Amino acid sequence: MDNFTFFNPTRVEFGKGKEQFIGQHLADHGIKKVLLCYGSDRIKRDGLFGVVGKSLDEHGIQFVECGGIVSNPVLSKVREAIALARGQQVEAILSVGGGSVLDSSKAIAAGVRYAGDVWDLFIGKASIDGALPVFDILTLAATGSEMNNGAVVTNEVTQEKFAIGSVHTYPKVSIVNPALMKTVSRDYLVYSAADVIAHAIEGYFTATAEPRFQSRLVEAIINTVIETTETLLADPDDYDARAEFAWASTQALNGLIYAGISGYSYPNHMIEHALSALFNVPHGAGLSVVMPAWMKWYHGRNPVQFQRFAKYVFGVDSAEQGIAALEKWFDRIGTPTRLSQLGITEADLPKTIDNVLGNAVYFGVAEIYTREVVTTILKSAL
Repeated sequence: MDNFTFFNPTRVEFGKGKEQFIGQHLADHGIKKVLLCYGSDRIKRDGLFGVVGKSLDEHGIQFVECGGIVSNPVLSKVREAIALARGQQVEAILSVGGGSVLDSSKAIAAGVRYAGDVWDLFIGKASIDGALPVFDILTLAATGSEMNNGAVVTNEVTQEKFAIGSVHTYPKVSIVNPALMKTVSRDYLVYSAADVIAHAIEGYFTATAEPRFQSRLVEAIINTVIETTETLLADPDDYDARAEFAWASTQALNGLIYAGISGYSYPNHMIEHALSALFNVPHGAGLSVVMPAWMKWYHGRNPVQFQRFAKYVFGVDSAEQGIAALEKWFDRIGTPTRLSQLGITEADLPKTIDNVLGNAVYFGVAEIYTREVVTTILKSAL
């Protein structure tokens, strides 16, 4: 097991009714005015907005609305929100929504404190030296953004989907009430399942050093996601299943399963970012297409770990059987496994490959993911 530093300062408040106390958490941090970020007006129709507003009012906290944040969040909206936050002189960002809203909120928080254009922080032109404090109420379990410092945003002009991360962008308090997630659509439930699995397998398969304990954590997360997804497809109102799904999602990307491992990369995310940047496909849907195709190409580089995955996740013997079982499970729950299901054709491959190659440089794996390799993976996903 390699040396590591594990640091996660986020306070997670998990369970029913926890959103009622958001005002108290903000007040405890001395916040008097926030930018309240959200996606659609669904949070107003279902009453969550009213609950949040009441809690803020009770603690004397003013809020400025910033709605309309979309899935696959975009840079133009982040820039717009930064200007609003500065103009209104808010002291913190409050995210109410899923990972896209929270990722945007982190970028906004960092951008407010940076004198230049926020995209500089994504392309490495400048570092994040500070950020407004971020708080969140989660309404969709998928990205793990509620307990990590990362944020991914798409630049619509350059069609680049890049990330930031800093000690300054961890949420201060994350409220995770699984009951708020019961209205998530069937499609986004299965896309979320694929997203969580992708977070878990990146290091699991690519690390040069992967302790058994960490492998067991990953397998527990994936098995939990598979079991609870199937339960929720049968009964969306099953709170316990939704709670376990939500907590597994958080664990998949809060740093815990990456402690003590080394030499890993994020090739599935690297490839998928091109799909969502170019074609605006749901991130999890793109990942469920990429993963089996990538695994078929990659498994010979780490046969022992792929056999372990096959045995402990699906109860089969070989790497090939394990990959086939995952792809079959994706097909059964209804998340895509072919580019054609996303409306992406062979004619779209050249620009997609070019975008992936740019991502490979950004992710630091260009020597592995050459044009020939990327072409092989994407063609097998057609």
